[in-house]
Amino acid sequence: MTDIVIIGGGPAGLTAALYARRANKSVVVMEKAAFGGQITFSPRVENIPGFLSLTGNEFAEKLVEQVLEQGADIEPCEVLSVRDEGTHKTVVTDSGEFAAKTVIIATGARHRLLGVSNEQRFIGEGISFCAVCDGAFYAGKSVGVVGGGNSALQEALLLSDVASKVTVIQNLDFLTGEQKLQDQLAERANVEVLLGKTVQSVNGDDTFAGVTLRDEKTEQSTELPLDGLFVAIGLVPQNEPFAELVQLDERGYVQAGETCLTNVPGVFTAGDCRRKRIRQVATAAADGAVAALAACDYIDNL
Repeated sequence: MTDIVIIGGGPAGLTAALYARRANKSVVVMEKAAFGGQITFSPRVENIPGFLSLTGNEFAEKLVEQVLEQGADIEPCEVLSVRDEGTHKTVVTDSGEFAAKTVIIATGARHRLLGVSNEQRFIGEGISFCAVCDGAFYAGKSVGVVGGGNSALQEALLLSDVASKVTVIQNLDFLTGEQKLQDQLAERANVEVLLGKTVQSVNGDDTFAGVTLRDEKTEQSTELPLDGLFVAIGLVPQNEPFAELVQLDERGYVQAGETCLTNVPGVFTAGDCRRKRIRQVATAAADGAVAALAACDYIDNL
């Protein structure tokens, strides 16, 4: 019987493991892919407290090393479901079942991709998902933003402060973001909005060179040279295995507030997989600390 099983090895899950181990609780961190989560796609990170600059991979490695040093166990496996047994939880994985007093869901959310050729190749090397994280690297350069909702327009506004030109690429004939954001973009001389265009392919041999656009009406293709591309077409929370366990909102995020408590006693959540407004590495780590301490309190009061 493990005290706390943490599902997900990103900043939220690993921080939860750190705090739980320092409270002398037994911990197993389960991760189906690479440890570190979305931060590993960032070639350089400058908004993590205590570090002037490091790569996302370096940050992930430091977290894993710290957690292992504290005595947490790491299990490379995919979690298929979690059963609430009343007195404990059963975590069902592709490598067996694990019993735990508490569970912390920290599976994160993946960025929705364009699904075009060369995209995966240039993620972190020309393609980004966060203007706050990576916008400064494109100072004085030309960038594109794919999307027309609030997130895309906010990204474009942030980028317009540093980039020489920002091109917003929207597949519809209109933007779907708030009118206030649209008005602000219209006031920026270095912002161009292309409507009715979809990204057909990502271009470049050794380095990112831009995209090929397809006009939805004429079906004609044109090349758009760019130094960088920011994709802002939404996030996909990875909470499918827990749909029958905890309450999810209409978009699939775990319903939990700042206390990180779900509607199921003994089940907590942390990071980008929970319903929240700000999704940054610092807020994910904060969630991990809160969820771990809440889980420790729950165990201590059993």
